[in-house]
Amino acid sequence: MPTRSPRGPARRAQVPPFAVMSVLDEVARLRASGRDVISLCAGEPSGGAPMAVHARAAALHTDAAELGYSPALGIAPLREAVAAHYARWYGLAVDPGEVAITTGSSGAFLLAFLAAFEPGSRVALTRPGYPAYRNILAALGCEVVEIDVRGTDFQPTTAQLAQAGPLAGLVLASPANPTGSMVSRDQLAEIVTWCVDHGVRVVSDEIYHGIVYPPPAPTAGSRGTCAWELDRDAVVVSSFSKYWGMTGWRLGWALVPEDLRDAVDALAGNLALCPPVPAQHAALAAFTPESYAEADARVAALAQSREVALAGADRLSWGPMAPADGAFYLYAGVPLGPHADSVSWCRALLAEQGVALVPGVDFDSVGGTDYVRLSFAAGADAVARALKRIAAFQEG
Repeated sequence: MPTRSPRGPARRAQVPPFAVMSVLDEVARLRASGRDVISLCAGEPSGGAPMAVHARAAALHTDAAELGYSPALGIAPLREAVAAHYARWYGLAVDPGEVAITTGSSGAFLLAFLAAFEPGSRVALTRPGYPAYRNILAALGCEVVEIDVRGTDFQPTTAQLAQAGPLAGLVLASPANPTGSMVSRDQLAEIVTWCVDHGVRVVSDEIYHGIVYPPPAPTAGSRGTCAWELDRDAVVVSSFSKYWGMTGWRLGWALVPEDLRDAVDALAGNLALCPPVPAQHAALAAFTPESYAEADARVAALAQSREVALAGADRLSWGPMAPADGAFYLYAGVPLGPHADSVSWCRALLAEQGVALVPGVDFDSVGGTDYVRLSFAAGADAVARALKRIAAFQEG
């Protein structure tokens, strides 16, 4: 008789869960029981999508618009709008055919990693860093090479890349999650030049572009440097989730270099058929002047929340602290007191004071034991109230 395969998940599926999702589940449970919980754990801007996007979504349904399958890489008008966005923000010429609309930035990362890297490829990323990079790459059979950036302003250097051994790829985020750290244009140019010289594919996570401090002037080049300004062989990933606050719409995009374009198209059609079609049509309204203005006003409000968070962290004697130059996170060391690590510290804070933060081990399994990530996207008032509770917790 044939031997039956052992039951249970495949080894490639055995990746750690994203801890922030567990924290959100506990927040929901406590709120359902009547607890007053201040959640500063989610990477989700308050306020949601711009009003024009909501209006466009409502019109789609009242007008009985055609919402069947779209092309695998998205509807042509949205690809054209994304290309025009790069001219507006970066002064960069992008052909709509180089744009792939995806199911969130998560879909873009999956397509990029599948298209660009073989099983066994060594791909570098920063630690601390967004855990989904590591876990998707590991599930695809790639070898993850973590670069400890705590002593380098939380961004990698070419010296560190040179010490990492042969690499096929580098995942670079600026602004980064969880640290909010950024690379300057000169730093990015140095990293990209090194990668080009050594045959390393750059995958540039730019989903937090536009959310920088102080809030940028509405001029080309002020939102961050796009990797395609320096290397057209890079893969650039972005999203409607952060600057436009459209997290649940599950819509992102990638700028795809020519040598990967056919592979990404084929993979996209097989994995998801197409991105969410109603969201694609509604997202066209994200590129109106009114939507840009609304998003910029929210960035200005985030700057106020950031100031409250930084001042509060200083009073609480938190540190070391990441720069928090962009995105909407504060990543810092905390005094653990009687708690063994950041996991137990965060668990106790939530239970005793009703404040939800994310333990640093979610982003750095080695050095995150006494770090936490605070998201100040909930607004200045929520951050101020949470910091008072955290002060009581630390004094208790």
